[in-house]
Amino acid sequence: MKTKIATLLGIAIVLCSLFLVATLPATAIEQSQTTQKVSAPGGVTTASEDDYVLDIYGNANEDDTIDMRDLTYVKLIFFGKKPVTELADAKYDGKINPLDFVQIKMIIVGKEKELTIVDSADRTVTVKKPVERIIPCMPPIAEAIQVLDAVDEVVGVSYVITGEYKKADKSRSFPILSKLPSVGGHPVDYETVLSLNPDVVIEYVHKRPDDLQEHLPGVPVLGLSFFDIRLMKEEMQKLGYILDKEAEAEEYLEWYEENVNTIKDRIDSLSDDEKPRIYYGGHGNFYKTRTNGGRLLLGVMAGGRNIAADLPGASRYGSVTVDPEWVIEQNPDVILVTAWAGVNGAYATDDPSGIKEVWDSVINRPELANIAAVKNGKVFIGHYDLELAPSCVAALAYLAKQLHPDLFDDLDPQAIHQEYVDRFKRIDFNVYEHGVFVYPPLED
Repeated sequence: MKTKIATLLGIAIVLCSLFLVATLPATAIEQSQTTQKVSAPGGVTTASEDDYVLDIYGNANEDDTIDMRDLTYVKLIFFGKKPVTELADAKYDGKINPLDFVQIKMIIVGKEKELTIVDSADRTVTVKKPVERIIPCMPPIAEAIQVLDAVDEVVGVSYVITGEYKKADKSRSFPILSKLPSVGGHPVDYETVLSLNPDVVIEYVHKRPDDLQEHLPGVPVLGLSFFDIRLMKEEMQKLGYILDKEAEAEEYLEWYEENVNTIKDRIDSLSDDEKPRIYYGGHGNFYKTRTNGGRLLLGVMAGGRNIAADLPGASRYGSVTVDPEWVIEQNPDVILVTAWAGVNGAYATDDPSGIKEVWDSVINRPELANIAAVKNGKVFIGHYDLELAPSCVAALAYLAKQLHPDLFDDLDPQAIHQEYVDRFKRIDFNVYEHGVFVYPPLED
């Protein structure tokens, strides 16, 4: 009897689904499936490029959102009118059928019971919904959760966020999250994680989320970043869908694109000769330079040229160790360095001595004394907590002002930063009066 009832219920679902898609307005089929093209300056591609695809199963037409066009598209696949796409399999069961129609409709209205995404480590992960218990394993991920106004769903955090790592005070930056239970570092304390019964653990994409998954049976582990401005749109949208915070994600991304495009439009007016040549010095190993990514990428977007871009071994996230003689020969106009998590700065203190030590370690190198960047005072330090997080937009503004003060004479990076703090980071903090984010400080 139970089997018969279940069969009848399944038939009913299919029939209702067919009726639903059959009654869709024809105009939905005709809607454009293209997205706006936005390229970062200096040939860097941002995550809002026109080939950007939101990698969530249910995005049948493979654009940058899940909406009624996807419902129409998967219907046309089902009736043989459109080619099958990978993400059309909304239920992620290897079949295209009316159950996918139901899943897409549920995603659109925010009522889906599970969601399958491709994370930033190119792993396919299914998360049960709603997500009410989260563990972020890195500060930029935790900050993205702040941006989406979802801190109440966090049940544990990494030891970097609690401030245990190198005794770095995070109470100003994460006033709520820093008080939560610590799950340790890399690797995390698996027993503690399991004891907190999370619905999802979000690990930094380069910290081997597959390895973490092996030790957390039954707990989905997502690999995301929020370190890379090129992935910011994609990752913020994915996290918004996972946490049912799509509107909050969209609000942030509108602000993000408005500010990034303001800078981009001016940088696009510059010739290559008007862009200073940049060397990125590794903090702790000055001659281990980045070839792409992180603060260096922000420097390129802010109107600089990366002197290491064509070195052997250059890659999207690569680093290359160079000889001091090579740097001297290249004679960069600007040197950029990141003050990493162990340096006292950012929101944690008003004392610039920690970040100034990093600056001194570069400016006082005898072999660099005759380099243009040092002679002209163009050595710029930025703190990790600002530039490797959704706040990277503010970091970009600081760099644009430092690299091209005349071009951006009317730009107020602190105003952009303060708006981010008030609207998205959601903490009570005045960046005009407190914190140490860049060195040397901007001139009034």
